[in-house]
Amino acid sequence: MDLTTTYMGLTLRSPLIVGAAAPLTEDIDNIKRMEDAGAAAVVLHSLFEEQLRQERLELHHHLEYGTESFPEALTYFPEPEIFHVGSEEYLNHIRKAKEIVNIPIIASLNGSTLGGWTHYAKEIEQAGADALELNIYYVPTDMNITGEQVEQNYIDILRAVKSEVNIPVAIKLSPFFSNMANMAKQLTDAGANALVLFNRFYQPDVDLEALEVKPNVLLSTPQAMRLPMRWIAILYGRLSVDFAATSGIHKGQDVLKMLMVGANVTEIVSVLLRHGIGHLRDIEQEIVHWMEENEYESVMQMRGSMSQINCPDESAFERAQYMKAIQTYKPESLAFAP
Repeated sequence: MDLTTTYMGLTLRSPLIVGAAAPLTEDIDNIKRMEDAGAAAVVLHSLFEEQLRQERLELHHHLEYGTESFPEALTYFPEPEIFHVGSEEYLNHIRKAKEIVNIPIIASLNGSTLGGWTHYAKEIEQAGADALELNIYYVPTDMNITGEQVEQNYIDILRAVKSEVNIPVAIKLSPFFSNMANMAKQLTDAGANALVLFNRFYQPDVDLEALEVKPNVLLSTPQAMRLPMRWIAILYGRLSVDFAATSGIHKGQDVLKMLMVGANVTEIVSVLLRHGIGHLRDIEQEIVHWMEENEYESVMQMRGSMSQINCPDESAFERAQYMKAIQTYKPESLAFAP
């Protein structure tokens, strides 16, 4: 049984890669456990733009502290922005991971502005990362910013990073664009090696007792996979880019569905947080068992077989199915209040 797949020019032993999650990948020993459990690659936890900005501000403060008494002393220091201050710990984490495992290590940058990315992308490449995932977390709230400007920000970030590095670059997207298909095309034309669909935005909650806004991280459920599955199916074969599916992938069958609609790989996180890293073995066994029963010899044989361009009914992923879905739904019971 051949589970081999390719992703951004990397040959992987299977489509099972671990997505970015700090609780999983901050521990270097966990990365070795992931390889032992069958992970084909690991996406490290994200390095946040705010983290880099804060470190630059702290450096600036320490360099200039007390120098107001001796103005000439300021001339001995270059401007703070030329310092390679970033998170050296993150770079060391990449180096250590590359030393202990043989699978690809994909770094992750999380930010929303152009300047927060390009400076550090090159250092990530030099630290040994095999690829880079741009996790653009941008929720526009300025009423004067147009949708076109929002989209251009994504494209500018991608182009700037691509100009700095030679390693492949994936871009992790949200689904909140007026025309997702056009946005995917623009990013492909701008040089993206892969699209990761989709980013799950942090949604705050309100604490009614403390009367304050608080974080509320919810792990994905299997239902979350429907959205990336639909869009990968629509885009597959129409764009010269690889696809990574993420959100709601908990079982071997989920992985198989994503492969059939056109995904190269699946990024798995929530189910590992729930059941442990060893659960990767169970997912792989489910995949192998299903492929044996259904006489598939390889992952490549099934990839894209259920995408829109290969589906007998191309409308299955579009609006035409909306009315059909509503009409065919039959609730188990209907209860009416007296």
